[in-house]
Amino acid sequence: MDCTVNIDDGELDSRLLIEMKQVDRHLRISREERLLAQNVATRALVRGFAHEVKNPLGGLRGAAQLLEAELPDESLKEYTQIIIGEADRLQSLVDGMLGPNSLPNVQKLNIHEVIERVRSLVLAEVPDGVRIIRNYDVSIPEFMADKDQLIQSILNIVRNAIQATQGQGTVELKTRIERQLTIGNTRYRHVMRLDITDDGVGIPEEMQQRIFYPMVTSRAEGTGVGLSIAQSLVNRHGGLIECSTQSGKTCFTILLPIETEKKQDE
Repeated sequence: MDCTVNIDDGELDSRLLIEMKQVDRHLRISREERLLAQNVATRALVRGFAHEVKNPLGGLRGAAQLLEAELPDESLKEYTQIIIGEADRLQSLVDGMLGPNSLPNVQKLNIHEVIERVRSLVLAEVPDGVRIIRNYDVSIPEFMADKDQLIQSILNIVRNAIQATQGQGTVELKTRIERQLTIGNTRYRHVMRLDITDDGVGIPEEMQQRIFYPMVTSRAEGTGVGLSIAQSLVNRHGGLIECSTQSGKTCFTILLPIETEKKQDE
């Protein structure tokens, strides 16, 4: 059991607030360290892969353009355009796997303004049979983060949640404060917790350990880069994304430190 005690020693009376949560602390720390190490290894692999792919792609595209300029028959240019188009598509896919290259543009923000921005974006595309409900802790203070990167991270996960409902279901956006929480091996006094929960079909068991790898997706039309990018962007803020899933309920949890003060966990 983890136990947090808050004492309010007022002039007239004293109040004692005890929060008790069942926590397999060491197992959780081990799991988070594995997720963080997995993301670091994945990013290194993707960067190496991108370097090896982008150079020959540029040469392939350039050769197709030169060939197109020399072709006497206009009808043959259809084939060079296919080569150029497919090279551009692969270039976009590689860039998508790498994610944003810029450092976070950190500013003080309210997490609920970020979530509401995401909600307004998805409301324009959500099917009629899907409800998005909000369960906010409005007492969460402002903290320093990159607004655009958080919007992108949350948007990727919310869109996945909506797709998981297959047009009929509920997606819940829930915020809470976690006190004295360890992320990896670093313990923070206060952490913002965002749970994005859907009542869809769940994630297949064989994919559950690999969902944050790039190119992993259960949808035929998906590219499998959304969750990988979301995890990387949240990691840049000292945070982490976790996932729990079963048939009828999948929850992605975003953990973000609120203050910069931190200490190494024993």
